[in-house]
Amino acid sequence: MPKTTLHQLHRIVREPVLAETRANLARSRARLPDAFQTAHQMLGRQGNGCGATIGAMPRCDFACRGCYLGDGANSIPPAPVEAIKAQMRALRPTLGNAGNLQLTDGEVTLRPADEVIELLRYARELGLMPMLMTHGDSFRRQPGLLERLMVEGGLVEVSIHVDTTQRGRTGAAYKYADTERALNPLRDEFATMLRRARATTGLPLRAATTMTVTRQNLSGVADVMPWVLRNRDVFRMISFQPVAQVGRTDDAIAEGVDVEALWAEIGIGIYGERGGVERLTSGRTWLGHPDCNRFVHGVVAASRDGRVDFHPLRSSDRPADAAIADEFLERFGGITFRRDSALERTARLLGVLLHAPGFVLGSLPRYAVSWLDRLGEGRPLRALAALATGRLQLGDLIVVSHHFMSRAELETPRGRERVDLCVFHVPIGDRLVSMCEVNATSIRDEYYEQILRDDLAASAASAASAASSSGAA
Repeated sequence: MPKTTLHQLHRIVREPVLAETRANLARSRARLPDAFQTAHQMLGRQGNGCGATIGAMPRCDFACRGCYLGDGANSIPPAPVEAIKAQMRALRPTLGNAGNLQLTDGEVTLRPADEVIELLRYARELGLMPMLMTHGDSFRRQPGLLERLMVEGGLVEVSIHVDTTQRGRTGAAYKYADTERALNPLRDEFATMLRRARATTGLPLRAATTMTVTRQNLSGVADVMPWVLRNRDVFRMISFQPVAQVGRTDDAIAEGVDVEALWAEIGIGIYGERGGVERLTSGRTWLGHPDCNRFVHGVVAASRDGRVDFHPLRSSDRPADAAIADEFLERFGGITFRRDSALERTARLLGVLLHAPGFVLGSLPRYAVSWLDRLGEGRPLRALAALATGRLQLGDLIVVSHHFMSRAELETPRGRERVDLCVFHVPIGDRLVSMCEVNATSIRDEYYEQILRDDLAASAASAASAASSSGAA
């Protein structure tokens, strides 16, 4: 990693949130109807959404029952590296500095490692934050691959998908697992692998885990959440994705899952009781249209005696705290430390202090005392002592649900409203297209057909060139 210069540190102090970031947020905010500009709305306040590549590897060595790829996907070659780089450049203006980029489409780790490394490095050169989306089995079958992507590619974010709809997993115990609880040992294996990769490389690595949710495995959500809480040091996000009837999804599992039913199971998994969902969703936020996603960003408090609790970061039950959080977003919305070294992070915090000393020295201490009161159940000094002695440890966790649409949903007035406010885009030609449209219409298949035509044309041109050279000789 290049060394940070004094000039760069001075710039961070002077501008802890880039002017480019503020402009992007303002543009995103302007997209929102007045009805959606609420305190729960994060689009235009903290984020601009997410982008994804397409064609990076339109193949997979799994045969999952909930697959959004088309029937011909495994017969399509990957798009050239330069084409994927062009997609990243197309996404960069919308996503902004440190924007969220998913390196995805099929199983990207089946692509040659050198090419994956090149794509990761290029994304970071553009100022994006690439997250490699994978089923994770390539890391199990190829020891050292994960570490190589970290060291040579600068990989710092990875998402591993694990659930019972997958088919093709290595290991007899996991190949046909029919409960999410049965897959927790596999999740343990991934957690150990990620910790080891961080230790051996000395590099940071943040992980998310994703899970397709169907009527059949809905009750398993409550079995997965305690596992996530225990492994919060590695997996800092879990994203639940209720199945949509698109692509090659098996009709037998395609019946939809209600968002409230899903969050009720999440609440049971976190708090051990059905009523816990009210405490959980008091802190809900969303990005764009509220039907498309739900986020609860929270703090995991783990006691030495084994007790683990989850506290939503922004809770309507604590209006004074919520007001301070809202003021922070008004002042410093879009701030991110994800690309920072320790020195850069210190400089950015100093910049926050210098830009708003009254807020930092007045409001934030009150916010901290309120949190100590919450953690200590009315005894803030007890919580402070527990933190100081290590008897209480804190970690952050984001719980997310993403709700993709079927073609039938897409064609409804509500569906079109959602598409107009989409925050998850894929570059197709000179357009940024909603991921729901890519999943539920013929757009992905048409793009794949173009990849195949281009590949055949390139092969024909290469053969003609070789024949011409042979004739000349």
